[in-house]
Amino acid sequence: MKSVTRRAAALAAALGLATASLAAHAEGQIRIAQQFGIVYLLLNVAQEQKLIEKHARAAGVDAKVEFVQLSGGSAVNDALLSGSIDIAGAGVGPLFTLWDRTKGRQNVKGVASLGNFPYYLVTNNPNVKSIADFTDKDRIALPAVGVSVQSRVLQLASAKLWGDKEYAKLDRISVALPHPDAAAAIIKGGTEITAHFGNPPFQEQELAGNPNARIVLKSYDVLGGPSSATVLYATEKFRAENPKTYKAFVAALDEAAAFIRAQPEQAADIYLKVTGAKTDRALLLNIIRNPEVQFKTEPQNTLVLGQFMHRVGAIKNAPQSVKDYFFDDVIGAAAN
Repeated sequence: MKSVTRRAAALAAALGLATASLAAHAEGQIRIAQQFGIVYLLLNVAQEQKLIEKHARAAGVDAKVEFVQLSGGSAVNDALLSGSIDIAGAGVGPLFTLWDRTKGRQNVKGVASLGNFPYYLVTNNPNVKSIADFTDKDRIALPAVGVSVQSRVLQLASAKLWGDKEYAKLDRISVALPHPDAAAAIIKGGTEITAHFGNPPFQEQELAGNPNARIVLKSYDVLGGPSSATVLYATEKFRAENPKTYKAFVAALDEAAAFIRAQPEQAADIYLKVTGAKTDRALLLNIIRNPEVQFKTEPQNTLVLGQFMHRVGAIKNAPQSVKDYFFDDVIGAAAN
C-alpha cells in the first residue's frame, strides 16, 4: 500500500513538474526591452494602442505584455541571455555580437527593424571638425563602448580613415552614458563630455540647445545610405515555443509603422505620453517627417556592419546574407 502511495505521489509530482514546465512556456507572455529615443516609436505605439494584445487575441492568445527600460547593448544582451526578457531592443551592433556568440546554441537572430534613422556624432568642441581632430582631452559619449551600434559605426569610420588595424582608435576616449545624460552634457557644455554619438531626438535637441554643437559624422555616410541602426532580436527557442505570440508581435509592429506614417502628429503625442519625455513636440514632428527617417520593419543596409565586424575580428562568424542573422518573417526583396 505504501508502495502504491509513493508511486502515486511520484506521478503527481511528475505531473506537477510537467504542468509547471508547460506554464513556463505558455503562449502569451512577452517581455520587451527598449532603450531611449524616438527610434523606439514603433514599440511606443504598440504599447499605447495595445496592438500586441490585439493581434494575439485574434490568434486566440491572451497576451501579457511587459516593457522594460534598459540602457546600452551590453545590458540588453545580458538580459536576453539570462531569460529576463524575450525581445531585445538595441543597435544592430549588439545583434551581431549576440548572433555570433550564440550561433549553434541559443541562435539569437533579428526579429524586425525599428526603421531607418540617421545617427549623428555631435560635438560642442569648436576645434573638432572631423573625427581626426579628437584628442585625449575629448570624451565621446555613447550607449556602450565597443558594443553599441554607435560605437561600431565609429569604429567603421575610424577604419576607413586610419585603416582596419586602427579601427578601435577612438574607443579609448569613448565612455558609456545613457542618451539623456549625454545630451544634457552637450547642451550644458563645460563637462568632460565633448561629443555624443546618439540618436533622435537627443541629437536634434543638442543641435537646437547649444549654438556650438554641430555634426561631425552621420551614420548614413559611413554605412553608405539609409540603414536600420536599431533592431529587435530574440532567441530561436522563444520564436519556436511561442509562434502565435511571436507572429502577433511582428504584426503589431507592422501596424504601428503604418500608423506612424499615416498619423505623424498622433504618433508624436503617443511618444510624449508613453515616455514622459519633455521633448519639444515640433522637434519630434520634424524628426518623424524627416524624409531620411523611414518607419518599417524590414532591415536595410545592415550587412556592411556585420562584415566589417568580422573583418576586424570583433565576431568570429562571417555573415553572408541578412538571412543569416534575421528570422525570415520581415525579410523581403529589399532587405540587406
